Amino acid sequence: MDGLRASAGLVRRGRLRRRRQPQPHSGSVLTLPLRPRKIRRQLRRSVVSRVAARRAQTLPSEDSEDSRVESAVDDAGDPLSDGAAATPDARRESCGRLGPSESLAAPPAARTVQTPRALAEVQSPAARLVEAQTPPARLLPAPVPARAGETSALLCNAQNLAAPASVAQGAQGDSAEGELPWDSPLQRVLAELNRIPNSRRRAARLFEWLITPMPPEHFYRRLWEREAVLVRRQDHAYYQGLFSTADMDAILRHEDVQFGQHLDAARYIDGRRETLNPPGRALPAAAWSLYQAGCSLRLLCPQAFSTTVWQFLAVLQEQFGSMAGSNIYLTPPNSQGFAPHYDDIEAFVLQLEGRKHWRVYRPRVAAEELALTSSPNFSQEDLGEPVLQTVLEPGDLLYFPRGFIHQAECQDGVHSLHLTLSTYQRNTWGDFLEAVLPLAIQAAMEENVEFRRGLPRDFMDYMGAQHSDSKDPRRTAFMEKVRVLVARLGHFAPVDAVADQRAKDFIHDSLPPVLTDKERALSVHGLPIRWEAGEPVNVGAQLTTETEVHMLQGGIARLVGEGGHLFLYYTVENSRIYHLEEAKYLEIYPQQADAMELLLRSYPEFVRVGDLPCDTVEDQLSLATMLYDKGLLITKVPLTLN
Repeated sequence: MDGLRASAGLVRRGRLRRRRQPQPHSGSVLTLPLRPRKIRRQLRRSVVSRVAARRAQTLPSEDSEDSRVESAVDDAGDPLSDGAAATPDARRESCGRLGPSESLAAPPAARTVQTPRALAEVQSPAARLVEAQTPPARLLPAPVPARAGETSALLCNAQNLAAPASVAQGAQGDSAEGELPWDSPLQRVLAELNRIPNSRRRAARLFEWLITPMPPEHFYRRLWEREAVLVRRQDHAYYQGLFSTADMDAILRHEDVQFGQHLDAARYIDGRRETLNPPGRALPAAAWSLYQAGCSLRLLCPQAFSTTVWQFLAVLQEQFGSMAGSNIYLTPPNSQGFAPHYDDIEAFVLQLEGRKHWRVYRPRVAAEELALTSSPNFSQEDLGEPVLQTVLEPGDLLYFPRGFIHQAECQDGVHSLHLTLSTYQRNTWGDFLEAVLPLAIQAAMEENVEFRRGLPRDFMDYMGAQHSDSKDPRRTAFMEKVRVLVARLGHFAPVDAVADQRAKDFIHDSLPPVLTDKERALSVHGLPIRWEAGEPVNVGAQLTTETEVHMLQGGIARLVGEGGHLFLYYTVENSRIYHLEEAKYLEIYPQQADAMELLLRSYPEFVRVGDLPCDTVEDQLSLATMLYDKGLLITKVPLTLN
């Protein structure tokens, strides 16, 4: 808690990236006296120890299982080329969305895909090919309409959170929304996720499914940010139900899709890229006519229109600890939509329909490795030999890091539909230090007189480019002084405060969470309150000091100190459209801060409201009730009416 209060003071010294001043909050402030700090620490330790003891009894192997994976620590052209998601400077203001790694402690026999053969390397050392021993592609029966008590299990209760009005309206038409093939691997993993009570394990399980049969720990340790990877599954139904051309057609018919904002039409002919977006709404007649004319259609932010894509990304963002976004690409036969280029995101290409020929190239120079911005369009003469060349078929997965040049085209008279999942945009050590160093310098100048001493009167006589070859001993002394002061900056770096600000930004960037059946039933969404016979009924369920609670999910909230106050930023009221609204937060009063920290850290273990380290019972109940009413807490058992 002391660290949060300190970070609140440090933030006042300078501006952090995308920092917003909190608005005045309404409501009363409880002015109860604080306990002496020693007593508060003892109370907090006792509660934490009880939670730890309970965890040791009920989940003896959870900690070891959850830490097996190691994670790697202005665009002149089109920043949204084939395989890229929207970037902040281009599409992110409209829809583009760009989540610490864990592995699921499930036995191999429980996986949807069988245990793989040994990993086989492609001729080039920069690409990896993994083949899954799965049955060959097969025809599936027509999708069975979802039955009334099974839809929530299938979609992990995606419909429980409010969607934009246009989305809800479109779902009533002839869209395939809400219906998945009942025997598809995707349906089975979504149903499995619905039964996993821990959101972190759900994220780990879905990522394991995404890259199977490759072990996640191997991927993060050896391939992430390093190599291009191809996973061949020989299962055309693997992604069935995620998104389809029928979904695209339904979205065009029932949603307010605008050219340039939600949909791009582009083609690449004779080395020249063209974008042919007419103004206004992308009605089916206009969009399909452009497709017939050889244009690829790129749907930006499909999670705003597709519940299944939303669920897919909302779960995975907790795996990456960074915003997860996507684009959909539909390319007509015998055509190419986009020029060769590289992107500033980690890209996972999921082939949904048809076939597409891909060529992937390593970064040409060191400056392009793990690129910070997307590239302009390249000509074929700019490229060398591809490190990976393949034809993706439905069910296949292609991964390549930032800075890897790529291009793709349809051949053989077959169309292609793929989804590109993107993440880790501007999520680097350099971006972190870019925020830390100005604050560190400001703090050092305030607290250490050495940083306030004047420069030598004659330093311009031996410093600067014109003196770079000088052997003047004064130059050597000057450089040594700079090195000493730079080394001392680490003592003043507000690392935790900057980490909190980046976490706050991630909370704002995130998609709203998708609830499982259990989370819905045990949260405020499951209360039986309704309007009946001219009045509300079933009103009066309340939390008590005996109620056991924990946070709704693991990554939905962050406690941040700003301007001498503490604010809890949360995701449950975020939009499926990127930054459609300002960040949502609650103010946490000082006497409730330790209790809030305990709730955040103890997930997924339950804590009695009466064990929260607050000064009074009123503080305990007011904090728990505020969080529960906002949809941030669930109870161990459903609340009963008093």
